[in-house]
Amino acid sequence: GRNGPWHTGRHEPDYMHLEANEVLPQVLAQLGVSRPVLVGHSDGATIALLHAARHDVAGCVAMAPHVFVEDVSLTAIAQAKHQYLADPGSAGSLRQRLARHHKNVDNAFWQWNDVWLSEAFRAFDIREEMRSITAPLLLVQGVDDEYGSMEQISSIETAHAQITRLALVRCGHSPHRDQPDRLTEAVQRFLTPLA
Repeated sequence: GRNGPWHTGRHEPDYMHLEANEVLPQVLAQLGVSRPVLVGHSDGATIALLHAARHDVAGCVAMAPHVFVEDVSLTAIAQAKHQYLADPGSAGSLRQRLARHHKNVDNAFWQWNDVWLSEAFRAFDIREEMRSITAPLLLVQGVDDEYGSMEQISSIETAHAQITRLALVRCGHSPHRDQPDRLTEAVQRFLTPLA
């Protein structure tokens, strides 16, 4: 259930809105941070964009964000479920690889996988919400992203924000892993006028 900013069990379809508008403001307040430059990847990029749509931020770097649900995403997520269940205890399995990054790997995986594959989540579409962003945006998408197409970043329109789009070739869902030098260079260029 929702007893606090973090919970175990299945996420609801609005979980990224909850993170953007309830959890992230609490974290920033605790840290004494105002007008941050948010940097996020995948669901974290979506959360950063949702936060920027309703809160004052200096800028936002969104790597492989999800602003609507695509069939390619659902196919890849269903495949991840299959891989997660296949021999979960063996070295090199998806579960073991994810366990290096998550304290409770099963909770983290199933929260993400279950909600994305739920019927209720199919209607997730935040493109209209993106129109209210006024902060500068750096939108990054790998051309070979298995979880989303270039349409994810090309469909983001705002009324006032300066938008820089970066399509990275030979890059899948993780630009920071697949093209770290190109990504770092682009982020540095983006941050320079914000400093």
